[in-house]
Amino acid sequence: VNCGALTETLLETELFGHVRGAFTGATENKRGIFEEASGGTVFLDEVSEMSPALQVKVLRTVEEQEVRRIGSNDVVKVDVRIIAASNRNLAECVAEGKFRQDLYYRLRVIEIDIPPLRDRPEDIPLLVEHFLKKNGGERGHAFSVSPLVLSSLMSYAWPGNVRELENALESAVALNRTGMIVPEDLPDKVRAETREVKRLEDFYSELPSLDEVEKRYLTHVLKV
Repeated sequence: VNCGALTETLLETELFGHVRGAFTGATENKRGIFEEASGGTVFLDEVSEMSPALQVKVLRTVEEQEVRRIGSNDVVKVDVRIIAASNRNLAECVAEGKFRQDLYYRLRVIEIDIPPLRDRPEDIPLLVEHFLKKNGGERGHAFSVSPLVLSSLMSYAWPGNVRELENALESAVALNRTGMIVPEDLPDKVRAETREVKRLEDFYSELPSLDEVEKRYLTHVLKV
């Protein structure tokens, strides 16, 4: 469940369900996601976007293992494992009063910190391969990237993380007609990084090799 993509009312209905007549348009009973997932797992994405009122209800579900549908006085026992994710630092949200401390500690049993993409560039080649295969499969064509493009992708900071990388590759595939992604296919921001990488490559390519440096040094010493 993407908690940031739904309004508070819709999200409450999705999570807890409702009974017929609970509100205008509620023409039948509806089981919420917590009920539907009983015995399994609920993934709450962007959990920091929940309103304070909804956080209270989720806390009750976590602690009491029960839900009450909107408009009903009856409680339903549920047994769910909850995985929560956020692109914000929840500890900071708690300190700022934007996220309930009790809910934070109830959810934070095992914490997995995933660094931003800029701090793990070694993951980029695998992600590039995955997204190219995905987009190529949708178009019935195989795609690859040139070494210069891959160097650029690994050098770019990716403020939008993996979503931005996926979007950049999807855009590149849409513009490409040869199957080989070149710098001209990349978004402008990433293309600027490509020009910088190319400039550095040209600079280092003009430098002498270590053997040549050693030869020049020995020649200089002998002359002295």
